[in-house]
Amino acid sequence: MRIAVLSDIHANREALQAVLEAVERLRPDRLVLLGDLVGYGPDPGFAVEMAQKLAAAGALCVLGNHDEAAVHGPSGMTAHAHEAALWTQTQLSSEQCAFLAALPLTATLAGALFVHASARTPQAWPYVTDERSAGQCLAASEAALIICGHTHQPALFYARPGHEPVRFTPRRNLAAPLSALRRHVVVVGAVGQPRDGDPAACFALLDTERAEVTMVRVPYDTQATARKIAAAGLPEWLGMRLQIGR
Repeated sequence: MRIAVLSDIHANREALQAVLEAVERLRPDRLVLLGDLVGYGPDPGFAVEMAQKLAAAGALCVLGNHDEAAVHGPSGMTAHAHEAALWTQTQLSSEQCAFLAALPLTATLAGALFVHASARTPQAWPYVTDERSAGQCLAASEAALIICGHTHQPALFYARPGHEPVRFTPRRNLAAPLSALRRHVVVVGAVGQPRDGDPAACFALLDTERAEVTMVRVPYDTQATARKIAAAGLPEWLGMRLQIGR
């Protein structure tokens, strides 16, 4: 099975459209949305509408912390995220809020566990950023493969039985192997707000038959999104960072 995994869309219409065009060309068997459909970006209504259509066509979708903030109000967020969440609440319909509110924290497909933040207390939104947090994520689940997002920085952690996880940074558009002798945590880069120094949108293509995962990068018009962020009255930095991938 080939599964396209999109995370952290963050209401970025231009990035999402570019990624969905790339996904269509790749023709995966399934699609998974790893949460944070909204937040930061200028097109939350469009992002949720597309998610609803994709879910109706069979895509799996899990809840992200910015999705939760759009429904229940922001808590414990940075100033920019807090401001964007309050603005996002004014942009969504009651039907769209109900869709977000009904999203699960986790989903399983083809033996893999999909979660926005970590298998460890997913409702608390911990980050998987290093070997220690990856080990905690693995310890919280029996799944051999865990796919998460949340950090906006693609990474791969693997662990042999009885050993601590090892970090590996996958190269863009090159498949990384997933050994059957190891457990893995794959951290998917962000569609709508990459933070690894590469402004191109990022999604993952998981191939369970070949046992490999590829971080696919897709360029898009970051300046167009930045202009829309400014026009919406959102913090200017949210548009500037798109153009540098930070």
